[in-house]
Amino acid sequence: MASNSYGRRVVVTGLGVVTPIGHTVTDFWGNLIAGKCGVDKITQFDASAFDTQIAAEVRDFNPAPAFPSPKEVRRTDRYSQFGIYASWQALNDSGLDLQKADLDRVGVMLGSGIGGLATTTDQHKILLERGPGRMSPFTIPMLISNMASGLVSMYFGLRGPNYATCSACATSTHALGEAWRTIKMGDADMILAGGAEATIIPIGIGGFCAMKAMSTRNDDPKTASRPFDKERDGFVMGEGAGVIVLEELEHAKARGARIYCEMAGYGNTADAHHLTAPSPGGEGAGRCMKMALRNAGLNPEDVSYINCHGTSTPQGDIAETQAIKTVFGDHARKLSISSTKGATGHMLGAAGAVETVVCVKAIETNIVPPTINYQNPDPECDLDCVPNTARELQVDAIVNNSFGFGGHNATVVATKFKG
Repeated sequence: MASNSYGRRVVVTGLGVVTPIGHTVTDFWGNLIAGKCGVDKITQFDASAFDTQIAAEVRDFNPAPAFPSPKEVRRTDRYSQFGIYASWQALNDSGLDLQKADLDRVGVMLGSGIGGLATTTDQHKILLERGPGRMSPFTIPMLISNMASGLVSMYFGLRGPNYATCSACATSTHALGEAWRTIKMGDADMILAGGAEATIIPIGIGGFCAMKAMSTRNDDPKTASRPFDKERDGFVMGEGAGVIVLEELEHAKARGARIYCEMAGYGNTADAHHLTAPSPGGEGAGRCMKMALRNAGLNPEDVSYINCHGTSTPQGDIAETQAIKTVFGDHARKLSISSTKGATGHMLGAAGAVETVVCVKAIETNIVPPTINYQNPDPECDLDCVPNTARELQVDAIVNNSFGFGGHNATVVATKFKG
């Protein structure tokens, strides 16, 4: 296969997350491989009138350490708070000395599938009940989906390429891929890339309920999200953020950075098929994985583990299984695949980045996380989904898939770093 374009290699040097099962990478990873689940009854509002009354909430979260002042916390939507906190973690983890770095060459690409939905809802209520004069002057800066990316650059003085991707549930995987591409082209040396989402509010839950997209297993929330299981009945909403520091290899080596792995490839395709349903046979997803592998210079048999999009929807899990079989052929039966959404719920625009953190940890530790709540085999989802228990495995190359409403497909490939 063709080798990497442009010659510049991109490595991972920092990680940060906010999730329903941990507000640090250490806590998140420990709980994930232990099979813990973050889904429970919704506490952020009274959901008793909704078909779905469960979600994977981020609880007991304090964003203050990542912010310049308490006033700044109050001026940001919850989705931005998650994104800024995860970025602060990732930047600290990278060990970058902001006083010595060329900050014109350090960028931020932090997306959101929906943005400040809580702000939109709250300020619309004020508009209707109290009039336009009582709306917050921060309404627009709080609700727009690029503001988390903008604020991270402002708080840390990062003046390189900066924008927000927005492609539903593929958002943060697109952010990672576009950051990878930007560094390879030479337009930056380092980028904080990922996504953030906070949609566990009435309009968010109600909208997805109206689509009949979510699980209604309200009496048993811990087993409601069950990717690849025959009894799956829809996804469970999650929230949080994931941010990864991508860095040009020679830049990382020059400052003595710890290198987790190499970001090796990226794929980006469209189904051009349907508002919400995947293309038949996972055709678009398959082309996306092929593109990512080609850009990484890898063959299908080089891959050890796939972190699947695997949302626990009836159609989606089958389409992804079919796509993997098409791309990987006989090797598909030898792959370990899993979906971590049984533990975290579906974090929408944040999902891809959080799940790429999972892949980076799998490469680092040679442990792959389980697909929890797998109880009833589905003959149409018949690959090895690492059921219920984490697995020790030599992980040399991973694939991470994200697919969004609108037919957006994004895949990233990472490999063990070889000097």
